[in-house]
Amino acid sequence: MPVSPIDSLSGAAGVTAPAAPTRPVAETDGAAFGDAITGAVDELRRLQSTSNELAVKAVTGDLTDIHAAMIASTRASVTMELVAAVRNKGVEAFTEIMRMQA
Repeated sequence: MPVSPIDSLSGAAGVTAPAAPTRPVAETDGAAFGDAITGAVDELRRLQSTSNELAVKAVTGDLTDIHAAMIASTRASVTMELVAAVRNKGVEAFTEIMRMQA
């Protein structure tokens, strides 16, 4: 029993191929991406500062809530991993673009 190609089915029994998205592509200068990266790095600095302050309080005995220190430390750590992963993907993309141009 031969199998018919999908193209031959598009006219049969009211079956139509899905339409391609028609959303226009917005032209940008990359400023929004740069602002997002800058904001992420600023947030990372803030989280690391908070974590460091709470760590100093824990060492000196002034910390009343150890949970806050652990949460701040974990947030700073996870955010650092995320920023590093985004940076690594950006470097990989740049390297791939440079390879394609050569």
